[in-house]
Amino acid sequence: MAVRAYGKTESYRKAPARRRPADTFRRETFALPRAAARAKAREMFKRFPKAAYMTAIESWHELPGDRIEFTMRRLPSAD
Repeated sequence: MAVRAYGKTESYRKAPARRRPADTFRRETFALPRAAARAKAREMFKRFPKAAYMTAIESWHELPGDRIEFTMRRLPSAD
């Protein structure tokens, strides 16, 4: 009889860890003053159009000193 832990069998826990397939998106994170962050986002959308590269601002938040940290996501090519 297999020992159950969190609904999984003992043999499952000893198996090699299964890795989530990595997505193909490229991500870049920036921390810039508000005006520079806005300009950088516009530059990225112009350089990598949303329709071709699926470019998006994945996340953002405000930092002290009126700085914005944001992560932009895009596909590596427009194929």
